[in-house]
Amino acid sequence: MNVFARSVRALRPALARTYASEAPAGVADKLRLTFVLPHKTLYKATDVQQVNLAATSGDMGILANHVPTIEQLNPGVVEVIEAGDVSKKFFVSGGFAIINPDSTLNINAVEAAALEDFSLENVQAALADAQRIANGAGSEEEKAAAKVEVEVYEAIQHALSK
Repeated sequence: MNVFARSVRALRPALARTYASEAPAGVADKLRLTFVLPHKTLYKATDVQQVNLAATSGDMGILANHVPTIEQLNPGVVEVIEAGDVSKKFFVSGGFAIINPDSTLNINAVEAAALEDFSLENVQAALADAQRIANGAGSEEEKAAAKVEVEVYEAIQHALSK
C-alpha cells in the first residue's frame, strides 16, 4: 500500500463531509463579497445580502453561512443583491466562485460587465456575425474562435431577454 493511501485512511474521519447545520448564534447574517477581475475590483469585502450565479453545477443562490464550496462559473449573470431590492447584475465570461466557511465569497472572473451596458440589438448583430463565421469557410482557428463567441453572445442574449 502506498504512503498516500495510508495517509488518507488515517485522516478519513477528519476529511468526512457532513450536511450543513444551523449557524451558531452571533454568526454574521451578511455575506462578505469580494468580486475581482484581472484589471479591476468590483467589490472588496463588501457586505451583501445574497449573490446569484451561474455555475457549471447549476444556478445557485448564495447567502451567509452557505456550505463551503468552489464553483466554476459559466458564461452568465452574477446578480449581487446588496440590500432589500437593490441589486446589480453583471455578465461574466467565466471564472471561479469560492465560498468560505466564514461567510465570505470570492469571485474571480476573467471578464465582467454590468448587464445594463449591453444593447440587445448590438448583441443580436454580433451573434449573427459570429454564427456566419462559425458556419463559413474560414480557417479552423477562426471557426473555433467564432464558436466561443456564439456561446457567449447567446448567453448575453438570454440574460437580456429575461
